[in-house]
Amino acid sequence: MSVYAAPLKDMKFVLHELAGLSEVAKLPGYGEATRDTVDAILEEAARFAAEVLDPLNQPGDHEGSTLANGRVRTPKGFREAYLKFADSGWVSLPFEPDWGGQGLPKLVATPVDEMWTSANMSFSLCPLLTQGAVHALSLRGSEALKKLFIPKMVAGEWTGTMNLTEPQAGSDLALVKTRAVREGDHYRISGQKIFITYGEHDFTDQIVHLVLARTPDAPEGVKGISLFVVPKIVVKPDGSLGEQNAVRCVSIEHKLGIHASPTAVMAYDNAVGYLVGEENRGLETMFIMMNAARFGVGLEGVAIAERAFQRALAFAKERLQGRDLVGGKTVPIIRHPDVRRMLMLMKSQTEAMRALAYVVAASLDFAHRSPDPDMQKRYQAFVDLMIPVVKGWSTETGIEIASLGLQIHGGMGFIEETGAAQHLRDARITTIYEGTTGIQANDLLGRKIAREGGATAREWLRALKAFDGELARSGNPHVKAVRSALEQGAKAVSDCVDFIVAEKNPHVAFAGAVPFLKLMGIVAGGWQMARAALAAEKRLNSGDRPFLEAKIASARFFADQVLVQAPALRDTVVNGGSAVMALSEDQFLAA
Repeated sequence: MSVYAAPLKDMKFVLHELAGLSEVAKLPGYGEATRDTVDAILEEAARFAAEVLDPLNQPGDHEGSTLANGRVRTPKGFREAYLKFADSGWVSLPFEPDWGGQGLPKLVATPVDEMWTSANMSFSLCPLLTQGAVHALSLRGSEALKKLFIPKMVAGEWTGTMNLTEPQAGSDLALVKTRAVREGDHYRISGQKIFITYGEHDFTDQIVHLVLARTPDAPEGVKGISLFVVPKIVVKPDGSLGEQNAVRCVSIEHKLGIHASPTAVMAYDNAVGYLVGEENRGLETMFIMMNAARFGVGLEGVAIAERAFQRALAFAKERLQGRDLVGGKTVPIIRHPDVRRMLMLMKSQTEAMRALAYVVAASLDFAHRSPDPDMQKRYQAFVDLMIPVVKGWSTETGIEIASLGLQIHGGMGFIEETGAAQHLRDARITTIYEGTTGIQANDLLGRKIAREGGATAREWLRALKAFDGELARSGNPHVKAVRSALEQGAKAVSDCVDFIVAEKNPHVAFAGAVPFLKLMGIVAGGWQMARAALAAEKRLNSGDRPFLEAKIASARFFADQVLVQAPALRDTVVNGGSAVMALSEDQFLAA
């Protein structure tokens, strides 16, 4: 049985060599994020993930959450694990000290969040959503709401949710019908929400719902949406819990994966709610939560990929099957070239996704804390460009990696007992929630490229050009090969940016949106793998040589097997749009 072990060597390498933890620690308020402190945090998180969360993952998947009399019971051990999680201070890690948080950088919270998801994705979704709710309240909530709700949420005593989707309103939130009628200093909320992760559970007595709704005189469309705090239990002015609010869980969904995570249908029947921010500006605030959640979901792609890789690697080392091509003896399947190819696809792409995610996390820290306003803007622009890439590319690739893990197991992977299938089932939702891959790609192409004439993308490409000069100084043949592939990849992105900016027919441009997102992902990932190879080369004679040699080999493999796809994706984006729209609707079915 494979046991999760956090990839601490790679996490620390990325933190220190690629993401620049030492520079992040110089930002105002982050002085405590020293190497020793962060290493200790990661090692303790790794222990908690391995000893507390991972053992619950597969049993929790088999048992699932259940609903009876409006109350959800999570699988055996989950509630106790959450109480340990909160008592250990893990909920408070990324929050401001003013609210009882530890005030650590996003860059430090990111590998910790990765561990929770790798060990137990279903469990990790609850603190992930609480983080988003706290973030939205801290930025847009009144002082009274902040004081009433945030300290308890940061302490882990209360949890939070996002309530967006309705039966008729999925990604198109303009169709939201939930109503909010003012009554004195609060509102009365009525309506139904679906797909609410941890909308009801037994971890905590209180659940703080952030709910999108319309006031009676609100304008049509997204401009008429407001955001409300609707607690499961009404909170008294002194912060203690009062009576049950008119909020109930009607049902929980039967899902392909993440069985232990209760996905609720929530009914609001004249429930007490409090306005967050201004009326009719709720979507702006919800996007604060959604952007944070999109990064978190992208990280789920990384985490599930890592877990699937570890399980496949353990199996490949143990499974005796087939004869060696040279020696003729029966060997473990890891000796077969095609299994090696699949394992290297899993390993190299996971490393590339992790590096990109951590670098974006560091950029978030600079965007929020840099004392230089111009630097803040530059980092925020880079983050905005890369968030849909981290979300879309990492989740799509995470599914591919989980599928490769099942393939390595062969028929045993199709059997639930091995655990390989669970990773594929769990990963499948990640490309859907918080905006499908198509929505991420449309955001990347429309808002982040076309709307600004490709300015931020071209600034990034200039950074790649400058980095090429660093690569050129290496005499390592593997680094040279990576450099050549990255140069072609950057050229492919540049050609696509020029095409997108110039193309006047939106149907033609947007037909290539998802291939363009994939192109951006593999080139951004290749950029990080090239940086990793260069850093590893410089430290070969003074560091962990086997690890550093493996890092260079992984970068070379990524360049040879993944980054080389860039020119073909460029052709798909630039030349493939008209064929996408070529058929009439009737021509799809040739009766």
